[in-house]
Amino acid sequence: MTMTPLDIQQGQFRIRFRGFDVREVDAFLERVAESMELLSRENETLRKDMERLKGEIRKFQEQEKTFQQAMVNAQEMLNVMKQNAEKESDLIISEAQMKAEKLLRSADNRLYQLHNDISELKRQRTQLEVELRTILEAHGKFLDMSKEAMESEKKSEEKLRFLKNG
Repeated sequence: MTMTPLDIQQGQFRIRFRGFDVREVDAFLERVAESMELLSRENETLRKDMERLKGEIRKFQEQEKTFQQAMVNAQEMLNVMKQNAEKESDLIISEAQMKAEKLLRSADNRLYQLHNDISELKRQRTQLEVELRTILEAHGKFLDMSKEAMESEKKSEEKLRFLKNG
């Protein structure tokens, strides 16, 4: 059983013949009680400090667990964001490739159409040239016939004049 300062202060001794000096024993007991009181207070203070520090340690351990969990969550979120970014970039690349292929097909179709248009225009030009030659030849023949007719008319007029004059 532990003694408290109060136990020491209230301690009593039997007095016997030739026993201890009561004043010295009381003074000694008073000093022991004061020392015990100081040690007891210091012990209580240290016990409270220790409990407070244990509480703080538990709080810090809980905070550490919380921070570790937050770090794990942040890492997981970072991994998810990274995966999403990779998926999004793959999607963007796929869309860009599809658009590029569509543009190439469109350009090929346009080029094919332009070649067809050029071929059609060449065919039309050739046909127009043939028609113009035909028209020019016909007009040339018409002019030749007209010239012959005028010469023939001129000859006829000269004959008439000759016949009239003569």
